[in-house]
Amino acid sequence: MDRTALADFLRRRREELRPEDVGLPSGPRRRAPGLRREEVAMLAAMSNDYYTRLEQRRGPQPSDQMLASLARALRLSADERDYLYRIAGHNTPDRLGGAHVPPALQRVLDRLDDTPALVLSNLGETLLQNRLAVALLGDRSHYTGLERSEYYRWFTEPATARAMYPEADRDRQSRAQVASLRDAYGALGPQSRAGELVRALLERSPEFAELWERHEVARRFEDHKTLIHPELGAIELDCQALFTEDQSQCLLVLTAAPRTEAAEKLALLAVLGTQSFAG
Repeated sequence: MDRTALADFLRRRREELRPEDVGLPSGPRRRAPGLRREEVAMLAAMSNDYYTRLEQRRGPQPSDQMLASLARALRLSADERDYLYRIAGHNTPDRLGGAHVPPALQRVLDRLDDTPALVLSNLGETLLQNRLAVALLGDRSHYTGLERSEYYRWFTEPATARAMYPEADRDRQSRAQVASLRDAYGALGPQSRAGELVRALLERSPEFAELWERHEVARRFEDHKTLIHPELGAIELDCQALFTEDQSQCLLVLTAAPRTEAAEKLALLAVLGTQSFAG
């Protein structure tokens, strides 16, 4: 780990960003250029003290997860992300099927503040969520390991993973989950993270194993579905998926038809966020 290079790189990237670049209000006049340290720490979901020590060349070696969070917070390109990993003493992650969200895609998400939107990997991992997506779907940032994949949770934790879907629609969703994973498996290969996910699911879920044998392959670009919110009940939504050029990630935007009950419920979510509606 090269602490000097890491500290200088983080500081330079921080100074080049402006609050509006990362979806933050500009606020009062600033004495120094760029983002404040506490703003980067907040965006990366780490303590201000931890980030400050990294910039002061006295921090511990960051984990892979911390580096991924820093890369997203600082809006690093793929090349910059790889450099960050190398100077921190880690191997660079695979670019195909990886968790690094391109800055351009993050900027689009930052501007979607009136409807739920999230960035997903081709393994069903939620990489970023906006505020309304958290209010609608719950915060998915705490999952680790194989559980980061919605495909994995769908078949290994059905009681919780399927609770938002009407029972009549769950079989269709199961087939769609497997078909999407098979598409990723074909692109990434059996020795990839997709292969690891498939092998784990074949061992743990007879339902998955049966559906996997059908060899159905599909990538969903759009869908119409009903989601059941614990406080607001059923919400009918249109889902539109916009894929990156390499097809490894997509921006999923959920919208309701104008002047419908679903649109009113989304408007209520926008006001109340994750607060308890019972209060």
